[in-house]
Amino acid sequence: MTRPLIAGVVLLSVLPVTISCVPPSRVSGSEERVGRQSTEATGNALFAPPSPETIPGDLRGEQIRLGYKMIVDTQEYGKRYVGNALNCTNCHLDAGLNPNSASFVGIGMLYPQYRERAGRQMTLADQINECFKRSMNGKPLPPDSVKLTAIVAYIEWLSQSMPPGSVIPWRGIPRLTTTHQPDQPNGKKVFEKKCVFCHGSDGQGTMAAPPVWGPRSYNIGSAMARVSVAASFIKANMPRGWGWTVTDDEAVDVAAYINTQPRPDFLDKIHDWPKGNKPTDVPY
Repeated sequence: MTRPLIAGVVLLSVLPVTISCVPPSRVSGSEERVGRQSTEATGNALFAPPSPETIPGDLRGEQIRLGYKMIVDTQEYGKRYVGNALNCTNCHLDAGLNPNSASFVGIGMLYPQYRERAGRQMTLADQINECFKRSMNGKPLPPDSVKLTAIVAYIEWLSQSMPPGSVIPWRGIPRLTTTHQPDQPNGKKVFEKKCVFCHGSDGQGTMAAPPVWGPRSYNIGSAMARVSVAASFIKANMPRGWGWTVTDDEAVDVAAYINTQPRPDFLDKIHDWPKGNKPTDVPY
């Protein structure tokens, strides 16, 4: 087990977060709700990832460890399926252990589920491949891929302690609610002041952080290409290690600035939201 995984899991296991009975609103990539949470929920779960000692010493354990590597170093372990310079952990921070950035903890129990963007029921493996096609600007892993099975195993391991039917209050990203209209010129100023150190003056990334636009970044089919999702992510997590330090207006402005910059197209976008209800800030 690598040190980052041990440190991350132990820290979050020792200090579990007790979520209030009325959790804050969350935003997910496609603005969808899970039916079982509203009709079958037995109560809110606690954010308490499993200890690394619970990883079995068998084939299943090897799958979990490989899944972790696929998340934190996708460029190396999943390079055949990646079309940009991102790793999964760039959005799912701390290998999916951060409750403010689309954590994987508990998510395995929510699938299969209906996804409005696809207009159909999707398995966890289906959703992982959606991320590879969109956020990673790449291609899906084969259904029988050992690496796809490994990512599923890792997420399911992180979800193993969730009681059936429980609500996952940390699902997605804390929703930023504001009536502020995006101000792209101000967003450029915010980016230059608070973002360039990690993402570079040209947005093409550095050793510290990935590209946020251009051919090596996420494509327009990614959830992060939506201003509402990007702004919520920025507010809760950026600058890295200093989340919640930008104002709501700054988060909206810099998200609008970043997402009006050039980025790869997504040819399969014509199949999205086949039954309607496409969010208004989808950039296509």
